[in-house]
Amino acid sequence: MGRRGQQNGIDVVAAWPWPVGVVVGIVGFIAVRYGFTAWMGHQGGTVAQGFYQGAGAMLTPLAWLVLAVCWIGALASFIGSRHRRKLLDTRTDLESLSQGGWRQFELLVGEAFRRQGYAVEETGLGGADGGIDLILRKDGRRTLVQCKQWRRQQVGVSIVREMAGLLAHHQAHAVKIVCIGRYTKDAERFAQGKPIELMGVRRCWR
Repeated sequence: MGRRGQQNGIDVVAAWPWPVGVVVGIVGFIAVRYGFTAWMGHQGGTVAQGFYQGAGAMLTPLAWLVLAVCWIGALASFIGSRHRRKLLDTRTDLESLSQGGWRQFELLVGEAFRRQGYAVEETGLGGADGGIDLILRKDGRRTLVQCKQWRRQQVGVSIVREMAGLLAHHQAHAVKIVCIGRYTKDAERFAQGKPIELMGVRRCWR
């Protein structure tokens, strides 16, 4: 439930900060349109020279396609980042956070971590039923995040055990679980001494 299908190129670029998508598009265009043909031009032989003469025209559509994919993805990233910032600025209490859907909650948590200097990947591997919702990167460390939009139901030890297993499986450095409500005592005890942080949204929003 709530799992994302296979991503296309635009989806991949849209997950990056939008300036990165713009730069990658320009570099990709130059590399495809001019870089490859220049390299072929320096190769010896009749075949290489013959290919070089027609390669520019052949690769021009591909170069424009690379640029278009990157810039459309960058535009989607820019629009998405503005939307997330607006959402975060208008969700200031627990009641407003619990009103949106679970996907919106994940976006808000991701934006909160971006404001703390993390690079955030919205994986779509979680969903309403759990899993990895976000991957954070900062200072060479990779952190897995699960978001729980539960206000009345406590987050139990089974959820924390699941994330501990994913931590080992994905060889990440740490885990953060973010919820609106509370954690059970068993969950808190299990997390002690492990690279697992149980966070309330007030702490995440600091």
